[in-house]
Parts: sequence; structure tokens; C-alpha cells
Amino acid sequence: MRFPNGYGSVVKLSGKRRKPYMVRKTVGYDDRAYPIYDIIGYYPTRSEAMIALAQYNADPYDIDLSKTTMKDLYELWSQEAYMDMKSSMKACYSAAFKHCEPVYAKEYKTLRKGHMQACIDGCGKGYSTRSNIKMLFTQLDKYAYDHDIINKCYAVNLDVGVKEESSKHTRIPDEDVINLWKHNGNQFVDETLFLLYSGCRVSEMLRIRTENVNFKDNTIKGGLKTVYGKERLIPIHADILPIVKRYYNTDNEFLFQRRAKQDTDSFTRWYLTKWSEQMEKLDFHYLTHDCRHTVRSKLDAAGANKVAVDRIIGHSSNSIGEKVYTHKTVEELHEAMKLLNYVSERSDSLVTH
Repeated sequence: MRFPNGYGSVVKLSGKRRKPYMVRKTVGYDDRAYPIYDIIGYYPTRSEAMIALAQYNADPYDIDLSKTTMKDLYELWSQEAYMDMKSSMKACYSAAFKHCEPVYAKEYKTLRKGHMQACIDGCGKGYSTRSNIKMLFTQLDKYAYDHDIINKCYAVNLDVGVKEESSKHTRIPDEDVINLWKHNGNQFVDETLFLLYSGCRVSEMLRIRTENVNFKDNTIKGGLKTVYGKERLIPIHADILPIVKRYYNTDNEFLFQRRAKQDTDSFTRWYLTKWSEQMEKLDFHYLTHDCRHTVRSKLDAAGANKVAVDRIIGHSSNSIGEKVYTHKTVEELHEAMKLLNYVSERSDSLVTH
């Protein structure tokens, strides 16, 4: 069926969706002459979508979106938002949504701060989950406000509490690091030792590109996450220099090459599972992030320059002066890294060169 010009259209979206039929109307064109659409709504059947389009053309303000429930709003929002969102963020929002079940059936326009706060307070989870619930309500508030469902946003004032000091991560004892050296040559062990002498996150280590390894000044350029963590210089500790050289191969894209699609989130999840299995075989039960925690703790205990440590780890310095005016040279980063010493009397025979 062909509609009159300017009437609008009904489009069936791809994938398995509860409301796959999108009603839209062209409201203009961009600089490339591509149409700019006003999304009227999403509907479970084509007939309902056609009715909505007809109602909209009769009176654009007559469609009663005010009865949209919290669950319906989430469905509408996620269909659009998830299209360009990373899988890790989708998982965060999806998990947060599960904690909002008490208000699924409530019309979103009737939700107040108390309803949202109750979802946060009743989730029984830590700071990260509580923050994700607040983020979800913030996104839904914005979406509802933009679609004239609400005229006031409440999520901005939600309280997620104070971030707890993590007790999840453990500082790895020196004697366990020594025992790991006895097994170097095993790639998982070598990668664990790399983490223990670099302070990298496991996701950062797996994404180190061979082209970013510099043996002239023994540094690696890499890092992820924050503005302070990305593209930072990581000095190669003398103890793991032989390990880095062992895996350095200009024919490989990544330093610790494993497979073609190494830079995906799914590969990191696979790696963490296999890493745990390998550690259990060696009777070690640490998390990969324990290595990063250990590096930070030992450098702090050794009196390493705090700004240099922040640069190596990829953390933000607390002081504005430190953030803006302090620049650490490669030599200063190496001087700080030299203080990372697990057991000074470690026998060189434990290291396979």
C-alpha cells in the first residue's frame, strides 16, 4: 500500500523484537539529502502501527503515549539505543533493568524519585550495579521527556551511595610470584608474569600491538578505558624483557598473539575463563586484576614517585597541578618501575631467557 506524500511510513525492523513495527514520518532532509525522521512509536503488529499512523495524521498530539509503562518505555528506548551501543554496555543496562521489576507495570509518567530509589536500595548489589540502575533511569527519563511522556526528570537526584573500598582483589605474595617463575615458558604463566611486572589490565595486555613495542627505550605504547589510560607509555621491566622478546614477532599483529579476532570483548571473556583454568592447574587462585592491584601496592610501598606510578598504571592524579603541569620522562618511568622487586634474591636460574 502506497501512502500519500508526507503521510509517513511503517517499517518492520530486523531481528526478534516484541514491537518490530516502527512508525515514522519525514520531517526534513540533512546536508546529504538524506531524510530526517520523527519516530512516532513502535508497535507489535502492522495493523496497530497503521492505526497509530492514521491517528497521528488526524491529530499529531492525540496518540496517548502517557500510558506507556516502564517496561514498554525500556523496550522502545533499547530498540534505538542498543543499535550503536557496545555489548558490554548493553549487558550493564540489561542487568540494571532486571532490578526494576517492581515498577515494570507502572505508567512511566507516574514514577517518582521514591519508586526509582527503591529499585536501587532493594537491588542488594554493590556500587557498580546501583550506578547502572541510576544510569538506566537517567536514559529513560531523557527518552520519556523527549517524547512528551513526562515533563520532569527525577533520576538525576537518585542516590547510589558511596563507592566501597574493594576487598575483592588480593595482593599476591612474593613467594607465589617466585613459584610462577618456575613455570615460565607456559604462555598463560608468561602473560601472568607480564601483568605482575607491568600493571596492565588483562584487556590491555591482549590488545598490545607488536608495532607499539619499542626496544630502543624498552617501552610499550598501549592502554584502554580512561583518558589517562589510553595510549600511555609502559616501561618494560628488566625481569620480563626476555618474555616480551620471546613473544615479539613482526609477523603477528599482537604481542601475545592467539587468534585473528583478538581485539573483541568476547575474546577477553574466553581468555579469562581459560586463564582461571590454567591457574587452578598450578594451584593458584588469583584474579587477573590481582596482578594490577599488586603492582600498584608494591610501587606505593617502595616509595615510587606517585605521578610516575599513575602514568604507568593509567590512573588520574588527584592534584590539578600533577594532572596539568607534571610530565614524566621515559627515564623517570623506568626509575619508578625498577622499584618493583618481588624477591631481590630471586635466582636468575628461575628465568628462562
